[in-house]
Amino acid sequence: MKNMKKGLLHMAIILAVVAFFAVTVFIGLGRQHKGSANNILLGLDLAGGVSITYETVDSVSASEMSDTVYKLQKRAESYNTESQVYQEGDNRINVDIPGVEDSREALKKMGSAGALYFVSNTVYQEAYEKYKDDITTNDAGQTVFPDGAEFSSVVCDGKDISTAKANTQKDQTTGVTENVVNVSFNGTGANKFAEASTYAYENGNEPIHIIYDNIVISSPNVRAAITNGECQISGGFETYEEADELATTIRIGALPIELKVLRWNVVGAKLGAEAIETSLIAALIGFCLLVVFMIAYYRIPGLAASIALVFYIGAVMLAINGLDVTLTLPGIAGVILSVGMAVDANVIIFTRIREELATGKTITSSTKIGFEKATSAIVDGNVTTLIAAAVLWFLGSGTVKGFAQTLAIGIVLSMFTALFVTKIVLGALYNLGATKEGLYGVQKPVKVFNFVKNKTKYFAISGAMFAICIIALIVNYSTIGSVLNYGLDFVGGSATQITFDAGTTIDADVKSGIEKIFKSSTGTNECEINDVEGENAILVKTKELSLDENDAVVSALVASDYKIDEDNIQTENISATVSGEMKRDAIVSVIIASIFMLIYIWIRFKNLSFGAASVLALIHDVVVVLMVYAVFRTWISVGNTFIACMLTIVGYSINATIVVFDRIRENARSRSGIDKLAEVVNLSISQTISRSINTSLTTFFMVFMLVILGVDSVRQFAIPLMAGIVCGCYSSICIAGTLYYLFKTRFGKLVKDDAGKIEKAE
Repeated sequence: MKNMKKGLLHMAIILAVVAFFAVTVFIGLGRQHKGSANNILLGLDLAGGVSITYETVDSVSASEMSDTVYKLQKRAESYNTESQVYQEGDNRINVDIPGVEDSREALKKMGSAGALYFVSNTVYQEAYEKYKDDITTNDAGQTVFPDGAEFSSVVCDGKDISTAKANTQKDQTTGVTENVVNVSFNGTGANKFAEASTYAYENGNEPIHIIYDNIVISSPNVRAAITNGECQISGGFETYEEADELATTIRIGALPIELKVLRWNVVGAKLGAEAIETSLIAALIGFCLLVVFMIAYYRIPGLAASIALVFYIGAVMLAINGLDVTLTLPGIAGVILSVGMAVDANVIIFTRIREELATGKTITSSTKIGFEKATSAIVDGNVTTLIAAAVLWFLGSGTVKGFAQTLAIGIVLSMFTALFVTKIVLGALYNLGATKEGLYGVQKPVKVFNFVKNKTKYFAISGAMFAICIIALIVNYSTIGSVLNYGLDFVGGSATQITFDAGTTIDADVKSGIEKIFKSSTGTNECEINDVEGENAILVKTKELSLDENDAVVSALVASDYKIDEDNIQTENISATVSGEMKRDAIVSVIIASIFMLIYIWIRFKNLSFGAASVLALIHDVVVVLMVYAVFRTWISVGNTFIACMLTIVGYSINATIVVFDRIRENARSRSGIDKLAEVVNLSISQTISRSINTSLTTFFMVFMLVILGVDSVRQFAIPLMAGIVCGCYSSICIAGTLYYLFKTRFGKLVKDDAGKIEKAE
C-alpha cells in the first residue's frame, strides 16, 4: 500500500510537470503568454524577412566597429524589435530582420553605407558645371552625379553625424502640422556645420546640399545660423514616410565606417509558414512511430521512456524559449534529431536491465544496477556529441549556429531525462503494480558472432564504398568542373526560388518565360533553372545580382501572367568571398571536432587504440556520407547545412562507437590476455547489437519523416543524414570494434596472459 501511494505521488508529479509544460508551450503564462511556442524567436527562413552580411571597405578600429553595430541595430529595430545585429570576425557585421511585411523594401532601405556629404552651394555649382554632361536624373527626380565625381571640399560627412530622425510638428506661424527631419551632429560636426550654416545664411539663405552615393537627396535652404549642433529639415515632405526615408538615408551614411554588401537573403513569410507546418507534422508522425516501437519492444520500460520523452520535448521547447534561441529550419531538424537520439540513452539502460534480469536478480535490483552500468556510456557518448555541437557553435554562423544550439540543448536535457526522469517514471509504474518480470523482458542468451574473423570482409565493403566515393568525385570533376554539386553557399551568386500557386503547371513554356524575365531584367546570359522536388516551385540560379537587379526581377515576376505572389519569391545572394570561407570551415570543423574527440576518448579510456579506432570509424562514416553527396549530386546539393550534417554524423558515429567500447572495456576486466581479446571484442559487439539497431531505427524514424514531408531545404539536410545513420549503425557493429582489435594486436603494449606471463601483442 505504501509503495502504491509512493508510485501515485511520483506519477502525479511527473504528469503535473508534463501538463505544466504543455500549457506553457501551447498557451503561455500571464497576460503576455510568456513561454508559449508562439513567442519563440523564428529565424528568417521561418518568419520571412531579410538578412545582410556587410564587410568593411577599409581597416577599422574596434570602437568604430562597435559604433557601427550599435547604429545598425537601432536602424534594424525600426523594422522589427526582434532584429539582431552582430559582429562576425574583425571586419564583418550580420543584420537579421525577421518578420518584416515588405522584406525587399527593408533590404533596399538598409542598403550599403556609402559616402554621405554635406556640400556648400558654391562647391555644388562648381561640381555641377564640371560634370554637367554626365549628370542624370533618377526615377525619383533626384540629381545623380556620375561615378567617380569629386567635390573640392565638403561641409561635413557621415562621420560628423550623430543621428537623424523623422518627426511631425506644428508650424509656429500657420499652425499646420508638417513632417520634418531632425539631424544631430557630433562635436566636430557641430563646429563645421555652424561655420557653414552661418556663411550660407549671411549669403542670402543659400542651400546646403546633402549628397549620398552621388545622389542629391535633399537641398534645404539655410534660414538661420545653426550653432547648437542640431538642424531641422522641413518643407516638401507630403507624407511622414518621405521624411522617414530621408532620415534613414542620412543615418546610413552616418555610419562611422564604409561597408559593402557581401551577402543578402530575402525570404517570403508564406514559405516559412509552410516549412514550419511540414516539419512539425513530420516530427509528430515520427514521434508516434517512435513511441509505438518503444512500447512494443521494451514494454513497461518503453512506456516509461515515452512519458519521459514527452517531458523532454516540453523541456526543450521551454529552454529554446527561455534562452532566446532563434529557431531556424536546421534548428528544427536539430530538435527532431535530438528526440531520436534521446531514445539512445533509454535503449542502453533497458538493455542493461534485461541483462541483469537474465541473471536472476529482482526487478528493483536490476533497474538500479542497469542505470549504474549505463551511466558511463551515456555520459561519454553525449559529451562527444556535445564536442561536435561546440565546434559548430564556434566555427559556424547563422542557421548552422542555430542548429548547434538546439542540438546542445537537446543533448543536455536528454541525459537528464534518461538518467532521472525515466528512472522516476519506471519506479512509479513498478509501485503501481507493474511487478511481473514479463512486463520488462528478459535478455535471451546472446548469440556471439565472430566479427573479428570477418574483419577482412567488412574492410573490403568499406573499401568498396571509399572507391565509389573517389570515382564519383573524379567523374563529377570531369563533367561539371567540381567534385560536388556545390550550392549557392559554396560558389557564390544569386538563387531565387519561385513558388507557383496550385493552378499553375510548371512546364517548358513556363520555365522559358521565367528565363526570359531574368535575362531581360538583369542583362545576364547565365541562367540555370531547376525543379524543387516535392513543391510546385523552381529555383533560378544566376550571377550575383545587385539590389536594383533583384528588385527589377521581382517586379517583373509579379507583373507576369504566372500569378506569382511576391511573398512566394525567396532570393539569396552570396559573394564568392563568403562561399570560399564556407568550404574551408567545412574541412576545419570536421578536423577540429575529430581531434578533440580523440583527446577525450584517449583520456576517458586511457588507451590510444580506442581513440584511433573511433576516429577512423567516424572518418569512415563521413566519407560514406560524402559518397552520397557525390553519387546523388543531381538531387542533393552541398548547401549551408552541409557542415551541420557532417558534424552531426561525426557526433552520432562517436556516440554509437563509444557504447561498444564501453562494453569492451567492461568485459576486458574479467578476461585478460591477448588470446582472449578476440573473444572480448566479439562478445561486446554481440551484446550491443540490439542497442545499435534500435537506436538507429528510432532516429531513422524521425529523419525519414523529414525526408517524406519536409520542404526542400530540410530534405537536402535529411537525406544524407539518413544515410549517415545507417552507416553509423554499420560502422559501430562491424568496423569500430574490429579496428580496435587490429590496433591492439598490431601496435598494443605488452600484456599478461592467463598464466601471468608477459607476451608481446603481435
